[in-house]
Amino acid sequence: MMDILTRFSAQLLSGAGLTLQLTAIAALLACALALPLAIGRCSECVALRWPIRLFVSFFRGTPLLAQLFLVYYGSGQFRAELNQLGLWWFFRDPYYCALLTFVLNSTAYQVEILRGGLRAVPYGQIEAGVAMGLSRLDQYRKIILPNAYRIAFPALGNEIILLLKGSAVVSVITLFDVMGQTRRIFSQTFDLSVYLWAAVLYLLMTSVFVWLWRRLELCLTRHQRARQAPSTATLPAAKRVSAGVSP
Repeated sequence: MMDILTRFSAQLLSGAGLTLQLTAIAALLACALALPLAIGRCSECVALRWPIRLFVSFFRGTPLLAQLFLVYYGSGQFRAELNQLGLWWFFRDPYYCALLTFVLNSTAYQVEILRGGLRAVPYGQIEAGVAMGLSRLDQYRKIILPNAYRIAFPALGNEIILLLKGSAVVSVITLFDVMGQTRRIFSQTFDLSVYLWAAVLYLLMTSVFVWLWRRLELCLTRHQRARQAPSTATLPAAKRVSAGVSP
């Protein structure tokens, strides 16, 4: 087992770099697209809400692998049209096809996560903003969006983790991410332990991400923890004594 790791560590790390790159770029682009779509998803305008709902339903209700095949192999059916539009350079590259698929898929999930966050903002805070004379834009900037993102933050982290692990599907369109490199190494050595090392690498990447995301979450909610922590002055006498505070 260690022999495989020693011989092919450079290839596995190269694959990890591609995996992280695809995940990071796709997550950032999806985050930028998800916000306006989530606001539109909450709109009372049916003509705006329903197209977004259909987009979300399609990408959440179909497998990521099928979506990747539709973009990568399906675009070849429209090569002439894409050439005329000057877009064939994009769709003939498996990297860009994978990136586009991941962005669309993650956007659909993030839209629903943010919609839940927007719906969960206490209406009393919005009413307070109206009473203070804030414009609708200022309400979103100062009240609605900060609260919505704080509420949705843990779920957004889970979505990025799923995107990181789901990125393994790009190996089927000749991209050498972690799984692509693993398959190539296995075809050379027929040693199944390489899949164990790939699993360890995915576990390491997700564990580091979870730790970092948790630190960010604690920073975003530190004021809530300070507000929820009981003051020793309000504790019963018995608890103050047990806490080492003189009555």
